[in-house]
Amino acid sequence: MVTDIAPGYDHITSAIGGAIAAANGADFLCYVTPAEHLRLPDLSDVKEGIMAAKIAAHAADIAKGIPGAREQDNRMSDARRRIDWEEMFACALDSKKAREYFESAPPSDKHSCSMCGKMCAMRTTNKILNGEKVEIL
Repeated sequence: MVTDIAPGYDHITSAIGGAIAAANGADFLCYVTPAEHLRLPDLSDVKEGIMAAKIAAHAADIAKGIPGAREQDNRMSDARRRIDWEEMFACALDSKKAREYFESAPPSDKHSCSMCGKMCAMRTTNKILNGEKVEIL
């Protein structure tokens, strides 16, 4: 753990330290749950800890230049560029959670998310590249 001042978020501090350690040669990461030092973890805590460790390990693989480590990220970036929601869910480490978040506040326009709407950088870029008029307001 890179810091010890974030009770309830120890899975994040552990993942940051884990990514740094793995990028510098550590071959094994242990997961830490958000409940660390506070209570026994429940199933949700364990899942959050495991996902944080998986993200840390993946980030370290990219930092080390492991062949093929960026492939899934590249597929995700392309899916984001195309605003292909199904492909984004397929590329996600936790497709179920990604889909649940998306579906909890569906966009009014399938070519953006409910957060950005007409201000979506990908939507705007795609319109410009297709020679379409961009109306933001």
